Amino acid sequence: MTKQEKILIVDDDEDILDFISYNLHKNGYLVEEASNGLEAIEKTTSFKPDLIVMDVMMPEMDGITACKQIKSMPKFKDISVVFLTARSEEGTELEGFDAGADDYISKPLKPRILLSRIKAVLKRIGSNSKYDTEVLELGDLKIDRESYTVTYQGNEHILPKKEFELLSLLASKPGKVFTRDEILERVWGTDVFVVDRTIDVHIRKLREKLNNQIISTVKGVGYKFEK
Repeated sequence: MTKQEKILIVDDDEDILDFISYNLHKNGYLVEEASNGLEAIEKTTSFKPDLIVMDVMMPEMDGITACKQIKSMPKFKDISVVFLTARSEEGTELEGFDAGADDYISKPLKPRILLSRIKAVLKRIGSNSKYDTEVLELGDLKIDRESYTVTYQGNEHILPKKEFELLSLLASKPGKVFTRDEILERVWGTDVFVVDRTIDVHIRKLREKLNNQIISTVKGVGYKFEK
């Protein structure tokens, strides 16, 4: 690795902390630990990790709440978060992605899967060539990737990370139909598992916040941004 990436691990189970720390240290990462959401916020401020691997269910403050508070801080709004969870409910995953999560890893953890997911997320962090321009203007819509803001009909919106990236992708080529597989690969990555309804939920929320007509559904194919 040309750069020693920093990873914050957050879990109230000491055995899991030890297990993840051991495997990450062995693979050359700098690691810090926290045992709950409140401590995660403190450690994020001081350690400034490249990635946070965080349990969902914890005392003091749960992972989803901690994720929202961390991403509400301007200097950490783009930080990547991978959730650990023993829960398989679809609603929990959707709530986590809405909070800005990049991936979910289910317990019990397997070292090879854990490392593969982490490497995939860090690889996406290092890629800065996703879209052609930092500021995209299309009629009443302005997308500013530098400030991570969206302005529509004069109203500014701060969108969750995945909603922002989904909108940016669709708006990068107005009129082009992006397939569901293409959206999953470009926004969530090939190594990330998401439930079937995840894209639909994010599209619905974008329509509610902006305009029902701004994104069209092409049945059986995918979605497109209207010209």
